[in-house]
Order: sequence, then structure tokens, then C-alpha cells
Amino acid sequence: MEIALLANDSKKELMVQFCIAYCGVLAKHRVCATKATGSMISEATGLRKEQLLPGGQGGISQLTSRISFNEIDVLIYFRDSLPHDIEHKMNDDSLIRACDVNNVPVATNIGTAEVIITALDRGDLDWRNFVNPNSSYNRKKNAR
Repeated sequence: MEIALLANDSKKELMVQFCIAYCGVLAKHRVCATKATGSMISEATGLRKEQLLPGGQGGISQLTSRISFNEIDVLIYFRDSLPHDIEHKMNDDSLIRACDVNNVPVATNIGTAEVIITALDRGDLDWRNFVNPNSSYNRKKNAR
């Protein structure tokens, strides 16, 4: 599964602590993250991840696009409850809307993130393998 991690500045430390706690689960999957968040996670956990652009410099747009093409299976986005500006709010709205349209599970707080990550570990989200064109299931199917 492809897991996207994103955190606003005030939530980056929470994201790092979350990734430390669930490093064993995350290590079984492909992880992508925006630049600063990804760097902090890698430094604290040693997790390998695909690094995207910084959130405000196109990283959120990259994630929105990848979600729209069903290339992301789970989004964990620890965000500020009040966006700093209208552009930030519009980017957040587009990202969450893309998740809704494409049935991508999304967590915006630690409680929901823990529910999703434990469900992922149990295999409850394996149905995403049929949707994601980059999943190992679909790569095997298309190679035949």
C-alpha cells in the first residue's frame, strides 16, 4: 500500500511520534511525505520514503494529483484546525475532496490515524489493492 504522510508545522512532532509508534506497520508499506515532514520522520525512524515537494510549494498539489489517479491508498494528514490563509484552506479542501471522491481513507487527527493504521495492519484495507493501478496485485495481473 502507498501511505502519504503530511503534517502542518504545529503537528510535525506529533507525526514523528506517531511514526515512531507505528514504524513496524509503516515499514511494510511504501511511504511518501512532503519534504520537511518526510525528513523529520526519516531522521527519527530510519523509514525509507519517497520525498515530495514542500507542502506549500507544490507538495499538496502532488498528493492531490496522485490521489486523483488512485496512486495513494491512505492519507494521514495532521493539520492545523484553522488554516493560515485562504490559499492554504483551498489546498486542504482539494486534498480532502480528492480523498472523498476516490474512496481514499484519510485521517486528520491522531485518533483516526491510529484506527486506520491498525486496520491497515490487520488487512482491512486490502480492497485498495484492486483500485490502485500501481499495487502489486495489478502489476502482476497486467504482466500476464
